[in-house]
Amino acid sequence: MNEMHNPYGRSPGGGITLPPYYRPTPSCSSNNFFPPNEHLAKGEMRICFVGSTPWPPTLKQSGTAIMLELGNGTAFPRRLFFDFGNGCVKNILQLGVQPPLIRDVFISHLHVDHYADLPYLYPFRAWSGGWREGMRIFGPSGDRPETGTRYMIDKMKEMLTWHLENFDHCPIGEGFNIDVTEFDYKDDNGICLQEDGLTVRHWGRSHVKSGASAYRVDWEEAGLSFAWTGDGRPDESTIEFAQGVDVFVTEGQADVMQLLNYKYGTPKEVLQFTIDTYHTPYYAAGYLMSKIQPRVGVICHYSEEPEGEAITEIRAHWPGLFLYGGPDIKVINVTKDRIWDRMALRPQSAAISPPDMRDVFPEGQLPDTIPIPKPRLPREEQQDAYLRERELDPNVYYPADVRRPLTQHYDEKTFVMDVKAMIAARDHTD
Repeated sequence: MNEMHNPYGRSPGGGITLPPYYRPTPSCSSNNFFPPNEHLAKGEMRICFVGSTPWPPTLKQSGTAIMLELGNGTAFPRRLFFDFGNGCVKNILQLGVQPPLIRDVFISHLHVDHYADLPYLYPFRAWSGGWREGMRIFGPSGDRPETGTRYMIDKMKEMLTWHLENFDHCPIGEGFNIDVTEFDYKDDNGICLQEDGLTVRHWGRSHVKSGASAYRVDWEEAGLSFAWTGDGRPDESTIEFAQGVDVFVTEGQADVMQLLNYKYGTPKEVLQFTIDTYHTPYYAAGYLMSKIQPRVGVICHYSEEPEGEAITEIRAHWPGLFLYGGPDIKVINVTKDRIWDRMALRPQSAAISPPDMRDVFPEGQLPDTIPIPKPRLPREEQQDAYLRERELDPNVYYPADVRRPLTQHYDEKTFVMDVKAMIAARDHTD
């Protein structure tokens, strides 16, 4: 093994592989992240690993999902979601993110551990106030239409037919709309989103089946960049297109097949075959980092293995700053001159709070009232009448001093949000 040294120069007491820029950013109020009370400074990036494992899910790790936040100095940073694995919605809500603000989701490929919470979020997002606009889903094409992102979304809606019609009894507005951008997986370094000083590019990855992609985000306004490889074998394209990013996140699998056999019971031969055809071993992840030269290299989409062994495999090639993108919810803050990582201390319940309407309408044109959309399919139009007739009389179960009229029909005079009243309640003013 090579003699250890500090690649950043002499730094007594500063660690062997920790650069001088590994220190808290201006937004970090403490050594832990306490959502949702820490506003992200303008020009600062925050990466929240709201899911971090392919299999098996555990109390500490949900299906892979990354929330990238780009600070604008308000309580509502620009948010992009990369993959949306099983269990991530719970973690996102615990970070204080309101469901309607989960809008732009980039799917790396169609393994279910990378999008399983999408059909769960989709109808509840609309029901939870996402009336003004629907979601935008970005993802690769496949080797035929049936294996592309658009087909998955179409079939997801079909699967949810009962649920969506049922929720159409509620105010939904534009919430069920999904704008799908399906890009050609062969269009290496193609642009799938470009707006507001932000560019997202993609390239194809070798993951057994055609139609897996990686992403790179260049936030030109702040001069920061981020790359997420998704799943796949180590490749030349990733070295080329992720070159010099600030934050390079790749999947990683430790080459300890016999040990994983002891832990999970999966035959060693199956584990070796899977990793050698689908995934990036830690040795290769470290090699990619050494070629890409990010300010920090990160591993996400991993199962808990002996950390000492995993880090040693990374260090075979990469002496620079290395962090784990997990377990849930690891948080990394990034500025031009600093990088800092922490764990989020989550509440037991969702941390979402009523929106500040001044941020929902940042242009400052606050309406006095906001009408709540009229339901498109009242229950009288989709339910047999005898089922309603069998409902109990509320007087049977409501005590006399708490009885109230039931709200079972849409009334335009009732279904209105008073914006000034909401602001006054939030500010605790009369």
